[in-house]
Amino acid sequence: MNGLARDIKQVSRGWRWSRRPLPPSSVVEPAGTHHSYPAPREFPTDWARSRPARAVREIILRGGLAPLIARETRIRVEGLDVFDDLDGPAIICANHCSHLDTPLILCSLPPERQRRVAVGAAADYFFDVWWRALGSALAFATFPIERHGVGLSDTPSELIAEGWSLVMFPEGTRSPDGWGKRFRAGAAALAIANQVPLLPVAISGSFAAMPRGRGWPRPGRPPVRVRFGRPLHPRPGEDPLDFTARLRAAIATLLDEDTTTWYAAARRAAAGETPALDGPPVANWRRRWASTAGPAAPVERPRAWR
Repeated sequence: MNGLARDIKQVSRGWRWSRRPLPPSSVVEPAGTHHSYPAPREFPTDWARSRPARAVREIILRGGLAPLIARETRIRVEGLDVFDDLDGPAIICANHCSHLDTPLILCSLPPERQRRVAVGAAADYFFDVWWRALGSALAFATFPIERHGVGLSDTPSELIAEGWSLVMFPEGTRSPDGWGKRFRAGAAALAIANQVPLLPVAISGSFAAMPRGRGWPRPGRPPVRVRFGRPLHPRPGEDPLDFTARLRAAIATLLDEDTTTWYAAARRAAAGETPALDGPPVANWRRRWASTAGPAAPVERPRAWR
């Protein structure tokens, strides 16, 4: 009985009677005190955008990675004509399923755009050790992005002001099963603040070619596709969440177009019937199984002239 009474007293002391504060008093700052937390240090990447570094990066991308990707995969690029009418910088946004996505995008860009593009990379992954930070900054002109919303940097806006385009993945991390995840609004907010367009890109087949856990594409030259869409300009007074929703819908339409035709995908988009980017609500093993199948064979489009 004594033990039961002791337990009841212990529970009553820990319960929030009369809205008792949950944190213990030992960790609550006294009233009137202000605690300043040091801002996170950002790895310097200015050197990676210098003229010598750009020359080395062009050799890496065009002389090394591009031939390597062509040898290890069957890459197909669509929609490069969107750059003909795109003046100035843009934020290139794509779905993210593999570490293969960044070199796929960079090696697919026109040379003049490729020379002045920087990639937003997760600070806690690519900039956690010096050798990975140096390598990614030199090869891809990466700059660190805090995925958890701490210590926002001015670097992206400064790059845009200097005429650089950016590559960003709104999902923030690679998909674990090849299907789309929630899009964060950082890229849209950045586009609105700097009045630059978002350029949607749909990548298919990269999960099947090199999913998480692999450091090299699968053998057999798996097919991958990179499809660029028309730029999306921020509308007057548009909220970043609404702009992000438009971006996600555009990428979903591009993926639908990749498996059907432009006209069929456009009709479904107009009717609000585009297949969901996050895939069907089925068991995880079925979702991964469908993603590892890779992109389907392209639909044969009828020719106007025979």
